[in-house]
Amino acid sequence: MTEVHYHDYLQLDKILNAQEPESARHNVSAHDEMLFIIIHQAYELWFKQLHHEADSIVGIMRKPSLNDNSPELQTVVHRLNRMVVILRVLIHQIDILETMTPMDFLDFRDMLRPASGFQSWQFKLFEAKLGLKFEYRHGKEYYTAQLRQEHVDLIKNAETQQSFLQLVNDWLERMPFFDNSTLWNEYGTVGNEHPFWEKYKESYKDSLAEAEKNNLQVFDEVFFQQRESHYTLSAKANRAALFIMLYRGYPLLQLPFQLLNNLLEIDEQLSTWRHRHMNMVHRMIGTRIGTGGSSGKDYLKAAADKHYIFKEIAQLNSFLIERRRLPQLPKAIERKLGFAVGE
Repeated sequence: MTEVHYHDYLQLDKILNAQEPESARHNVSAHDEMLFIIIHQAYELWFKQLHHEADSIVGIMRKPSLNDNSPELQTVVHRLNRMVVILRVLIHQIDILETMTPMDFLDFRDMLRPASGFQSWQFKLFEAKLGLKFEYRHGKEYYTAQLRQEHVDLIKNAETQQSFLQLVNDWLERMPFFDNSTLWNEYGTVGNEHPFWEKYKESYKDSLAEAEKNNLQVFDEVFFQQRESHYTLSAKANRAALFIMLYRGYPLLQLPFQLLNNLLEIDEQLSTWRHRHMNMVHRMIGTRIGTGGSSGKDYLKAAADKHYIFKEIAQLNSFLIERRRLPQLPKAIERKLGFAVGE
């Protein structure tokens, strides 16, 4: 077996010689351009790792028989958590970039046109794989305009594939407990809907303030009717996700809850990253146009406010109630959720 050397394994000759400042080519003094290049190269390397994680969990979630009590689901949760930590690192890298002052940036900024972070195809591809739909993007006519055609093709292809959010929907729809009516015999017959959800809706109604009574109509829309076409999560998936959130203390639901919580954390970290980026841009160039031709801060703010991938899951928090109001689950369901032997 051939010995492996640290320098060769990491291909440091390629990495350490991959920084070619434009200022050096123009024989202009711009000390901070090296920092600018390395920071953005590091971003792209982390984006590559995020793709590596995202592709792996999509592969697992595509399996038709994913077991909630399995090493595979544990792997999905673990890798989602890793993605959250990587996104935190991306945010903290802005602290380093902000050691560069606006005047330091102006030393080389004009030499970069039309290069722009807006041309980061890896980030756009990552958003598409997670589930950001084309119609929900800010500046739809512009977001691929500056990309090379091979990168546009990658993103467009990803938009035609099942996204991770759609796979989460399919996984949630497989929740078995509500398909077996005998498990709920203790509830008897309450109304037209499943007896649990009839009970839960009553408890939810009692928890609302007078000004929130219109939420009942939204409750029916999200969990039963879904007359609008903009939903990615089905009513059945929404019910399963809410049930997981409500009864996450049961052993069988702990991993599913961690999965859903990680999705909310990913959205939060992406939002924080976008807002930190927006504020940094405003600090560096004020209201000037970005090097790629975008409106700078205004574009970034609009995208940050709109580009929430897992907003339908976050919306479910509007329908939580206090623990003391939760319907008591039938013993048969409690046994299922508690990994009872022989069930």
